[in-house]
Amino acid sequence: MIKVLIVDDHKMVIDGLQLLLKNQQGIEVCGTALTGEEGISQLESVSPDVVLLDINMPGMNGIDTCKKMVQLQPELKIIAISMHKESSLIKLMLGNGAKGYVLKNAGQDEVIEAIQTVYGGKMYLDDTVNEIVVNSVANNSSKKTSSPFPTLSRREKEILELILEEYTTQEIAEKLFISFGTVETHRRNMLIKTGARNTAGLVRISLEYELHK
Repeated sequence: MIKVLIVDDHKMVIDGLQLLLKNQQGIEVCGTALTGEEGISQLESVSPDVVLLDINMPGMNGIDTCKKMVQLQPELKIIAISMHKESSLIKLMLGNGAKGYVLKNAGQDEVIEAIQTVYGGKMYLDDTVNEIVVNSVANNSSKKTSSPFPTLSRREKEILELILEEYTTQEIAEKLFISFGTVETHRRNMLIKTGARNTAGLVRISLEYELHK
């Protein structure tokens, strides 16, 4: 029996994965968590074989959670379940110990196949992710230099520029006519894209690689 722990900050996603795996022979959901910290705290008590892990979560993001989980339990098989298609994020997750990467719009058969594959000791990338990684390698090999980070969206660049000018989150929201929560969501996405742990780290990376331009 493959014991699976699901870690995602959206309960709807957890419920959907639980329903998918409920009657799947040979697979058992042994626990769920809404944050990375909660997932880490459950490792010892539920003893999962496989973790389905979201990347974009409040508090400890999926990249840091993955790294910590592998440090605690090196034999643990972690599959990233995410909507992020950036090759740099895929590589960050794999580089921090994940054994698989599946997009959230993948079919249910792919999720089951991913669990069975990583449990068997192999790596699993769904078809779309595999194509992204292959294209990334091909593109990078044709370039002399390449930024290690994905391109920020126009809105993310606008917000980053204001962060560099020392605007507060509320001031940015008012200036761009968007909500406080929207600013925070974009900031959190930029932290994930760059691997920065906090806003200070984001500023340093932005200035070093000119991400705001």
